[in-house]
Amino acid sequence: MKNYTNICLVIAMRAEAQPLIDALQLVEDSSFCPGLPMRAWTGEYRNIQLSLVINGKDPETGLDLIGTQAATLATQFAIDKFDPQLIVNAGTAGAFGENGAKIGDVFLSRDHVVFHDRRVPIAGWDKQSIGYFPVLDVSDLTSLGFKMGVVTTGNSLDMPEHDEENIRKIGGEIKEMEAAAVAWVARLHQVPLFCVKAVTDLMDSGIPTHEEFDQNLKLATENLQKGVTKIIDFLAT
Repeated sequence: MKNYTNICLVIAMRAEAQPLIDALQLVEDSSFCPGLPMRAWTGEYRNIQLSLVINGKDPETGLDLIGTQAATLATQFAIDKFDPQLIVNAGTAGAFGENGAKIGDVFLSRDHVVFHDRRVPIAGWDKQSIGYFPVLDVSDLTSLGFKMGVVTTGNSLDMPEHDEENIRKIGGEIKEMEAAAVAWVARLHQVPLFCVKAVTDLMDSGIPTHEEFDQNLKLATENLQKGVTKIIDFLAT
């Protein structure tokens, strides 16, 4: 992989980001997006300039902003402010146990990122709606113990039958709520991107997704922090 010295981590939730903020000793940038929910932290780790951007909190509910709208804005602001050479979309996700995934596994994206809940059966718009946004080839990072999978994005936590059918049809292995939006903005600016996703829930376990997510978020975010730090150490060598 290229020697990247300016990397931006784009993460949805504060709970997903906090272990990395602490481990990498990042400092909040109070000048980022004044008046808007998005927040950013920066720092230098070895020879790499790091920035980390999150969606922030909804001013009405006080809860983390999740999904593609907030991720689109956060990514655009991150590129405008920090001009990164590489974007890493990190977070938690669901996976299929039938494919060998386990709770706490950390996956890297491969091939492309797609939307799984956009169904526009009109020639041209069918492909455009799904996206097929390319991701950086990071197969050499599998030597660090990561698994790889095609990441798919939707705006709902559950997986109704038509979404599952779409995910399987397009070869999706990791299901989450932001990556394709981040990848779309990155592609517009020609900034290379890949994803790092820690598994909180198994989509074929029969257990309600929100229950598994709550039970496993701490483990997944701890493993995410270790995984991303490993990757940055690898890139810094």
